[in-house]
Amino acid sequence: MDKDQIIKDILELREEKMACAPSTLIGVCRNIDCDLTEEELALLSSGFGGGIGGNTEPGTCGAIAGVTIALGLKLDDAGKIKKISKIIFDDFKKEFGFVECNKLTDNGDDKTHCTGYCEFVGERFVDLV
Repeated sequence: MDKDQIIKDILELREEKMACAPSTLIGVCRNIDCDLTEEELALLSSGFGGGIGGNTEPGTCGAIAGVTIALGLKLDDAGKIKKISKIIFDDFKKEFGFVECNKLTDNGDDKTHCTGYCEFVGERFVDLV
């Protein structure tokens, strides 16, 4: 996997105003063997943008949700998926202080950092898979 290409794809999707979860999921899946179309991936992850259902409080960041789905599409070992998901979750919390969308975005009012969150989890995906 090419980390630079994954990040480039995530950034491209974010520039198109795609939400965090689908941007992360599609950006990763463009670079792994995935049988789903981008439209299917967008639908699969659409409920996670801005926290579950857009309910920023207390929903977990959609970037984390998107990359967790990508782990399930890439790996065939549930134990490994769970282990890597926890590492990414913990690393994210250590890096940014929170995993909850409302705390990361000032209750959804400031999403200027969301692209960075997507980049971070994309990088961790490549590092850990």
